[in-house]
Amino acid sequence: MPIAQNPLSVEVTVPREDVALLTVEGYLDVDTATELQAHLANQLHHGRRHFLLDLTGVPFMDSSGMNIILRAYQEVRDRPGSVHIIAPTPAVRRILDLTGVSITVPVSDTVDEALALVDRRPEERPGPPGEYDAEPARTGERQG
Repeated sequence: MPIAQNPLSVEVTVPREDVALLTVEGYLDVDTATELQAHLANQLHHGRRHFLLDLTGVPFMDSSGMNIILRAYQEVRDRPGSVHIIAPTPAVRRILDLTGVSITVPVSDTVDEALALVDRRPEERPGPPGEYDAEPARTGERQG
């Protein structure tokens, strides 16, 4: 029996110079997650700061896949950059919601919707409150 029962396919396109669209198909699990990680690392090496992960063709994702997404998110947020998940299947969306990954990493229905989020000013981007702020708000101070 081959090790990769369900091989992963990752197609990379570059809609803009600093944006990589990774279209992922297949099971994103412990046996295949390193392939996605390699593609992300390659695009980082080539100067991409924003990553759109199209998960339309991913019927299953385990914690290995989530960890790759979260590592990419942590890597690019200081560039400043972003990671966006596009059109996850219902099973994958459920995992993203249950684990809270969808709170940290924005989920869009389409590539165009994700690109619109990339184009927003940092303070308008979704994510944890204050994440993109240059200075953290001080407690007890009135915001005006």
